[in-house]
Amino acid sequence: MSLIAKLTDSETRKRALLGIGSFLLPLLVWSLVSYVPFIWHPKVEVTVPGGVDYFQVGMLVDRVQFEDEVAYAREQHLALPAGKPANPIYLPAPHEVAKAFYTGFTKPPVQKDAPWLHESLWHSIQIIFWGFLISSLIGVPLGILAGTYTTFARLSEPFIEYFRYLPAPAFGALAVAILGIYDGPKIAIIVIGTLFQQVLIIANTTRKLEATIIEAARTLGARGVKLLTKVVVPGILPDLYRDQRILLGWAWTYLIVAELIGTSSGITFYITQQARYQHFDNVYAAIMIIGIIGFGTDLILGGLGRRLFPWDRAQDRR
Repeated sequence: MSLIAKLTDSETRKRALLGIGSFLLPLLVWSLVSYVPFIWHPKVEVTVPGGVDYFQVGMLVDRVQFEDEVAYAREQHLALPAGKPANPIYLPAPHEVAKAFYTGFTKPPVQKDAPWLHESLWHSIQIIFWGFLISSLIGVPLGILAGTYTTFARLSEPFIEYFRYLPAPAFGALAVAILGIYDGPKIAIIVIGTLFQQVLIIANTTRKLEATIIEAARTLGARGVKLLTKVVVPGILPDLYRDQRILLGWAWTYLIVAELIGTSSGITFYITQQARYQHFDNVYAAIMIIGIIGFGTDLILGGLGRRLFPWDRAQDRR
């Protein structure tokens, strides 16, 4: 094996280990906070109610309150309550969330007529897909035109720069009035949240194409559609692909807000329902599933990008 190949393998292993470590470190902190009592356990889980009337087995009370009740029971010569250090209900332990992952897909919802976790997730994926697709069908061509033609950029970009500072959720009421209360306004929020960013980012990417290439193409007679399809688009394709990967992540960040508009649906409805009944292990599981799907999609797209554009070194660094 050559020295270059050995260095490449070593770098690949190092990158993989660091990537795994980036997940293990937060998990380690979470585990320490969950399982080591003296780090942060501000609650006490009652194991023996003793002489305290309102104490019940499994009840969580503040540590100070528990100590006061123990002192009072001792003064009154009542049976002493007992408990063990615990965290608040909103911070479940890793094993509880892991269990919620499994039960979310295998056990029917406790609430009648509530959707299963996988049904909620699939609905959200469809919202993301259609919202980002519509945004890309409009934003990519506009971005390429703005990056190629100065006149078009000066005509369109000032308004787009202004509009991108307007928060997408502010259009929720208007979207409901126009598109109804179901999926239409949710998709619209995804479109509004990503379209204007898309135009500006892709325009900037297009401008990075070497001017000498475009000038040479124009000298050889390339104009209009031919210039765009034969020179500009092939020249920026690897960078354009990478931009879309990043922008897809932005679309996911708008999902929760989008699904609160109109009728609550998708993974957002699942999360809010579980939080309402204080099933925070299910809430964490649902949130983490969103991250797993988004991160997994990005890894797949990254691997596909390395195959589609093997000459692009930037694809290898991600």
